[in-house]
Amino acid sequence: MLYLSTRGHPDRKRFCEILLEGLAPDGGLYLPERYPQVDGATLARWRSLPYADLAFEILSLYIDDIPADDLRTLCRKTYTAQVFGTTEIVPLRKLEDGVYLEALSNGPTLAFKDMAMQLLGNLFEYELARRGEELNILGATSGDTGSAAEYAMKGKKGIRVFMTSPHGRMSPFQQAQMFSLQEANIHNIAIEGVFDDCQDIVKAVSNDLTFKRQWRIGTVNSINWARLVAQVVYYFAGYFQATQSNEQKVSFAVPSGNFGNICAGHVARMMGLPVERLVAATNENDVLDEFFRTGTYRVRGSADTFETSSPSMDISKASNFERFVFDLLGRDGERTRQLFGPELAAKGQFSLAAEVAQAWGRYGFASGKSTHDNRLVTIRDTFERFGTLIDTHTADGVKVAREQMQPGVPMIVLETALPIKFASTIVEALGREPERPAGFEGIEQLPKRVQVMPADVDGIKRYITQHCA
Repeated sequence: MLYLSTRGHPDRKRFCEILLEGLAPDGGLYLPERYPQVDGATLARWRSLPYADLAFEILSLYIDDIPADDLRTLCRKTYTAQVFGTTEIVPLRKLEDGVYLEALSNGPTLAFKDMAMQLLGNLFEYELARRGEELNILGATSGDTGSAAEYAMKGKKGIRVFMTSPHGRMSPFQQAQMFSLQEANIHNIAIEGVFDDCQDIVKAVSNDLTFKRQWRIGTVNSINWARLVAQVVYYFAGYFQATQSNEQKVSFAVPSGNFGNICAGHVARMMGLPVERLVAATNENDVLDEFFRTGTYRVRGSADTFETSSPSMDISKASNFERFVFDLLGRDGERTRQLFGPELAAKGQFSLAAEVAQAWGRYGFASGKSTHDNRLVTIRDTFERFGTLIDTHTADGVKVAREQMQPGVPMIVLETALPIKFASTIVEALGREPERPAGFEGIEQLPKRVQVMPADVDGIKRYITQHCA
């Protein structure tokens, strides 16, 4: 399996090359040359597999430069009941008629990012040991990627993590999870700005090929294909739990900010998973909902990026959206480069009004928006009627899922995180604190290790250099 850039660069690379690289040399994102096709017989064979073995089967379609026995071992090492709290790994539970919640937040940091990040940490460690090399990971987080990456990478040999986050814009619990880590290979950098400023820094450093190669810069954000392909697995796992036969279809509602989680659903659907709709649920930062309604992709600046009660989705430049647009445009790398390069830089937006019908039809996308008041109502209603407490992002997903349901088609809402990560909004909705899992008592009072810095690319480069020299 070879991988290409969404912006048309002529090079083709294998999985382990792009695992350590992140962005392509032309600033594009990597995708496989083709999506492997899964037929009914294969679905039937996969239906009864344990999660770790299902992960191996799916990942082996995309990874052919790691020996099969080694890849199977990595999957089984990653997806265990000890790490994820249950043998099902991602158990599905019925919320109400036609609506299901897929639990993705049972990992070490209580968020869905653990599903891919735990595997990524093991893949990095394996490949770096095989090469005898080191890697400096530069990441950006709006809340959950950072802690998931740091918990997956802490203490890993040959790896340093430099994680940027928007200063003061994550919940106290999210900040405490990251900033309380004292491992020498973990570096937290709070950027004076919003998440998009952090993401822009990561892209700018990754696009400086000389610096990137000199200091062995990699990324754990979902611009890294390995992150995204690991997330494909739980779409298949959710489908198998919600259906009895491969003739049935399901829909997925996905809280969406950077388009990585739902892009994994797009990949699963392109592989042949029987998915009716992929529903993108946004918060007040509704760039993606605006696109699917109008065909216009319009990014917003820092001043127009709202600070909301579902902060992990406070994003106005959806990095992974480029992967979908590349497919939407018939894999036209030059046109994708123009849209996400010169046109977006000059105008701050582009229109694909003629193509947006395909997004709904051929690709099954739909969308909706949720606000703070919607979140409060949904959290309260879900708890009072079903005895289920959900976090703010999952509430966005449930609200939009109910609007997009179709008769006879199960709707699976992908859980984002456990409610404790956003306790103040839970208190506002219910008048009570959410349950705090064992091991996280008093985390907000632990000593913090974090460096506050302006949104300056050169400053970040100097910081990395100082801590790597």
